[in-house]
Amino acid sequence: MRVLVVEDERKLAGLMARALEGERYAVDIAYDGDEAIERAGSGVYDLIVLDVMLPGRSGIEVCRWLRGHDIVTPVLLLTARDDVRRGWAIWCST
Repeated sequence: MRVLVVEDERKLAGLMARALEGERYAVDIAYDGDEAIERAGSGVYDLIVLDVMLPGRSGIEVCRWLRGHDIVTPVLLLTARDDVRRGWAIWCST
């Protein structure tokens, strides 16, 4: 299984990648929204772990772009925010 981790904090991205690799997943990392779109647009991933707050395009914008380009790879949105707004799942599915 191939996973794309999109996280701008390099230490956290590395920790997530090592944990997933320890479970025998192949992992690539992107550090901003534009790089996420470049990598995810290839369609080679089985899962995308996507931070909501990214430099450049936000995770929400990346998710909208993916769905708008018929990329249906499952996306797990992560956030450190304490105010999780309703409707994010709807935004990413349309």
